[in-house]
Amino acid sequence: MSSGGPDVIIIGAGIVGAALADRLSAERLRVTVLEASHVGGGATAAGMGHIVVMDDSDAQFALTSLSRRLWMEYADKLPASGEYHARGTLWIASDDEELETVFAKLAYYKGRGIDADTLTADELAREEPNLRRGLAGALLVKDDSVIYPPSVARFLLERAQERGAIFMQPAEVAHATGTTVTLATGTRLHAGDVIHAAGTGTKHLPIEIPIVPRKGHLAITDRYPDFLHHQLVELGYLKSAHGQDAESVAFNLQPRATGQILIGSSRQYGVTDPAVEPRILSRMLQRALDYVPGLAGLSVIRTWTGFRSATPDGLPLIGPVDSHPGLWLATGHEGLGITTSLGTAQILADQILEREAEIPIEPYLPGRFAHLHAHV
Repeated sequence: MSSGGPDVIIIGAGIVGAALADRLSAERLRVTVLEASHVGGGATAAGMGHIVVMDDSDAQFALTSLSRRLWMEYADKLPASGEYHARGTLWIASDDEELETVFAKLAYYKGRGIDADTLTADELAREEPNLRRGLAGALLVKDDSVIYPPSVARFLLERAQERGAIFMQPAEVAHATGTTVTLATGTRLHAGDVIHAAGTGTKHLPIEIPIVPRKGHLAITDRYPDFLHHQLVELGYLKSAHGQDAESVAFNLQPRATGQILIGSSRQYGVTDPAVEPRILSRMLQRALDYVPGLAGLSVIRTWTGFRSATPDGLPLIGPVDSHPGLWLATGHEGLGITTSLGTAQILADQILEREAEIPIEPYLPGRFAHLHAHV
């Protein structure tokens, strides 16, 4: 703990940084948040806002299910602008082979207390009549939800400020250690602990961390109320979103509270240009049309891209940098930063306050990458 300045400096005011500020200020720690641009920008503004339980691994399931439970507890506290809605997720099986995956996922979820059920082809058609016919069925995960991330990030940060947290903006960080942060202006700030929660922006860190940007495209339509009722995701999304292919697209459709339809998704490694790429966008929209032909009659009013911070093993970095006492990481969430922000804040607070976490933290600790080393 710092004797004079803040106990904790958080670098980044995306949804992970805002969740950390909210949690740590609730623990009566003195918090300062630094943001180079604006609250809820970056990957937070570019994301779909899907709160979802995922099961690529037991560690991923543990963090996403903990986080989703925390979101459910927050639901009645969120402002209307946060657009929280427990729509549920339909994981779509296009054929009998994918239907076997549905049954396997159902057994996994139910065995761990997740409310889920299967839908036959006919039941799926009744639930979502705009899906094409001939699909094999789906897994319905009932308590998955949707939020509007930039608004929720602002809410979480404002709540922290009400408890005394300090927000500095614009505040570009030039260098950070475990006790000192130097701004681009030359101003030096001191704290007991420093948390990096700035996604792919890692140049200010004294170490190299295994984070790479993964570019994604999204599109949104005009308002078409009741066109969709659930978040719709193809089962192939699991392979697409968390595989290592240089580029991929998958069907991922979300109804917004505004009546708009958010269309995803794409993944690209090794691309740094933020421009919308017609070739990738066309592939993504065609994939969506393959599942929902009626989209062809809707007007797309905006397209954009964002960069997600990805790790080699698909799990975030949440915990201390052993070589730099006082320096902590909360990054590498890739496409699950919105979902896992609250869980990340909880287990990192547990570590800082030296208490046992609700879930095993070892899978997320930065030390699992033994090659972390100082910048030359």
